[in-house]
Amino acid sequence: MELRGGPRGRPVDGQQADNILNAVLDSGINYIDTSIDYGVSEEFIGRYISGRRSQYFLASKCGCWAGGTAPSETADGRQPHVFTRDNVTAGVEQSLRRLRTDHLDVVQFHASPSPATLQEEGALEALLDLKRAGKVRFVGMSGTLPNLKDQIEMGVFDVFQIPYSALQREHEDAISMAAKGGAGTVIRGGTARGALAEDKQDSAPRGLTSAEIRDIWERAELDDLLDGASRQEFVLRFTISHPDVHTTIVGTVDANHLEDNLVAARKGSLPADVYAESKRRLSAAAQQP
Repeated sequence: MELRGGPRGRPVDGQQADNILNAVLDSGINYIDTSIDYGVSEEFIGRYISGRRSQYFLASKCGCWAGGTAPSETADGRQPHVFTRDNVTAGVEQSLRRLRTDHLDVVQFHASPSPATLQEEGALEALLDLKRAGKVRFVGMSGTLPNLKDQIEMGVFDVFQIPYSALQREHEDAISMAAKGGAGTVIRGGTARGALAEDKQDSAPRGLTSAEIRDIWERAELDDLLDGASRQEFVLRFTISHPDVHTTIVGTVDANHLEDNLVAARKGSLPADVYAESKRRLSAAAQQP
């Protein structure tokens, strides 16, 4: 998402995209997540790292509007999602061209459609047909409550992408539910979109402001658990401490931020006692008026 550019993202040029994408692969990261909705992201990935395709798993989305003149934007200015057989098929074919590959490792339905929506106009069957054709290896869902539990119970998805962090814990149990059902779990927002970083003033998980995120942190009194770590490091390590999290996607175009995140991730999960205590404090803070 950080490579989207355009009116909804920060300016990103080709040199920046080239540098960060190759730095990601050079570091050993091997899971790249993108979307039709992410501006020029797919084109940048295709242009700059398709020659290294064997080195990473590639995930994109479907249900996003693909090609031609889009229907009117949603109330919040976002592109609409259309869950029809034709739009799902067109979207995947478009992604394959933009990403310069003959297959996508994972394709996830974007925007958490209900099971009924997936079946009404053949969207789910279209994605399963693309899987049978070898153009998609695994089918996934970028899911959120309230539809997430019903999506898991369908038993058809190999992968679930779920928002989660220390500051956004409402999907904590659903992550375990997905994993116990045999699916892979991919976390987005695992660093709370950098809202706690000293140089971030205007970014926060959807539905929360940076001020609200910082208020949760302060009420939970987590600073004395840091043991020299930054807040960002602590939040990332909290995310990967969840026993049913399989991987997390963290976006950036800044090489220094990438390195900071790598250092944090390589430390692994938080110590068990620190993890348990931080969850206790966060739960107590959530009960405060």
